[in-house]
Amino acid sequence: MRILVTGVKGQLGHDIVEECKKRDIEAIGVDVEEMDIINAAKVESVIKESNVDVVVHCAAWTAVDKAEDEVELCTKVNVEGTRNIAKVCKELDVKMMYFSTDYVFDGQGDHEWKEYDERHPLNVYGQTKCDGEIVVQELLKKYFIVRIAWVFGINGNNFIKTMLRLGKERGTVSVVNDQIGSPTYTYDLARLAVDMIQTEKYGIYHATNEGLCSWYEFACEIFKQAGLDVKVLPVDSNAFPAKAKRPSNSRMAKTELDKNGFNRLPTWQDALKRYLISIGEYHEK
Repeated sequence: MRILVTGVKGQLGHDIVEECKKRDIEAIGVDVEEMDIINAAKVESVIKESNVDVVVHCAAWTAVDKAEDEVELCTKVNVEGTRNIAKVCKELDVKMMYFSTDYVFDGQGDHEWKEYDERHPLNVYGQTKCDGEIVVQELLKKYFIVRIAWVFGINGNNFIKTMLRLGKERGTVSVVNDQIGSPTYTYDLARLAVDMIQTEKYGIYHATNEGLCSWYEFACEIFKQAGLDVKVLPVDSNAFPAKAKRPSNSRMAKTELDKNGFNRLPTWQDALKRYLISIGEYHEK
């Protein structure tokens, strides 16, 4: 099996390529320099020349607030870029995995979002990822749409790295306590993704580490496991006004994972411990 992974410089793309290497699966990682997904001709030539069985599409515009001002560019990347890839996958009859987000939902209430619930995005970024999902569904039969949330990994910036830096610098941090979700380790996601693409169990999946918390609770656990004495102050989202609305409810049902026999990911606390060990920051007392 040969796999093309877009967005290899990102947290998830990097880990998927690394997971393939461990399993002796040939993975070709590309980023904007090798394959600008907005350029349809380039997308076609790279995918065709790569002679792959699967395209795992991790590349995306993820600057949520900036998307509110850069609607056209965000749409080009997340919708047209996805369309360019899906068209070639259709022509070549190869599988496609598209990573999406909890932001396709409106984030209201306190229920779990099911995989086939109606999509009502809150912001531009969420709308473009939603439109990307629709493109994949309309063009392809052999697709996996995998919605993820609250992601952290080795390769790139994330909430954990920010908290560690601010905690060490300031000793006190304020963190929102009214948004609920599941922190998710790209190492665990990568293992699931590589398991999934070797099957024909197509459809929409939710993939987050098990367990729920607020960003405040997440921060508290980060400092606890890192052995740092940092005061964490819970605040509501109004304390950090942002251009793009954020979902307050990112609880994700795992109905399709269970139905199709895929293992759920470990708990987010376990994932955090393994991540902190990997970056040399685990010092729980």
